[in-house]
Amino acid sequence: MSSDTLAKVPAVSDPSDPGDAPRIVPQRRYGQWAAAAVVLVLLGAAVDSVVRNEAFRWDVVADSFTSDSILRGLWLTLWLTAVVMVLGFALGTLLAAFRLSANPVLRAVGWGYVWLFRSIPILVQLLLWFNIGALYPRVFGVRTVDLLGPVAVAVIGLTLHEAAYAAEVVRGGILSVERGQIEAAQALGLGRRRRWWRIVLPQAMRAIVPPAGNLLIGTLKGTSIVSVIAVNDLLFSAQLIYHRTYQVIPLLMVATLWYAIITSLLGIGQHYVEKRYARGTENAR
Repeated sequence: MSSDTLAKVPAVSDPSDPGDAPRIVPQRRYGQWAAAAVVLVLLGAAVDSVVRNEAFRWDVVADSFTSDSILRGLWLTLWLTAVVMVLGFALGTLLAAFRLSANPVLRAVGWGYVWLFRSIPILVQLLLWFNIGALYPRVFGVRTVDLLGPVAVAVIGLTLHEAAYAAEVVRGGILSVERGQIEAAQALGLGRRRRWWRIVLPQAMRAIVPPAGNLLIGTLKGTSIVSVIAVNDLLFSAQLIYHRTYQVIPLLMVATLWYAIITSLLGIGQHYVEKRYARGTENAR
C-alpha cells in the first residue's frame, strides 16, 4: 500500500481519550415544563381561593378544632379504628387459614364469607345490624335493643366487613412466599410452628404490610359512616355542633383536617414499617 493511500485512511480515535468522548446533551422537555407551570398556577389559585374565601370561616375552624366535643369524637374514632383492625385481622387470619386449608368444607366456608361480606355495602350491613331486633327480638333471653347499642353495632358491622378484606390480604401475603422456602425448612427438620414464625411470616409480611396499611387508613375514614346510626364519632360530633350553630362548612373543615392529620401520621408509620420488612431486598429504601 502506497504512502498516498495510507494518508487517506482516517485516524481511529482512542476511546480511552476523554477528549474524544461524544458529548451527551440532555433532551429539552419544554412541554413538561409548560405543563408543570400550568399545574402550579392552578394549584396556587385553588389554595388562594380556599385561604381567602370568607365562607370557610377559619376563625370558627380554629375555635372548634380542639373543642371538647370534637376531641371526644376523635377519641371514639381512633378507638373504633383500633378495635376493628385488631378484631378484623384476627378473624381475617382465621378465614385465610380456612381458604388455604386442605379441607374442602373449610375452604368453602372461607370463600363464602369473603364473597358475602365483600358483596354487601358497609352501609347496608350497618343498617341491618342496627335493625336486627326486627328479626331477633330476644337473644339468650335479653332484648336485642338492650344488648346491641349503636357502638356495639358499629364494632360488629365494621369488624365483619373488615375481616373479609383482611382475609384476602393475609392469604395473598402467605401465597407470595415461594413454596421452595417451606420445603427447604421441612428438609432442615423445622417444626410447623417454627416454619411459620421463622420462614413464612417474615417473608409474607413484606406483601401484607402495604395493603394492610391502606386498609387501616381506609378503616379510619370508613368509621365516619357510623354517624348514620348516631355513634358519636368525629363526624357526628361535628354534625351536632353545626346543627346547633348552622356553621356547616367550618365544622366539616374541622373534621376534614383531623382526618387528614391522622391519615398522614398513619402513612408515615406505614412507610417505616414497610422499610423495616423490606430490609435485605432490592426494593429497600
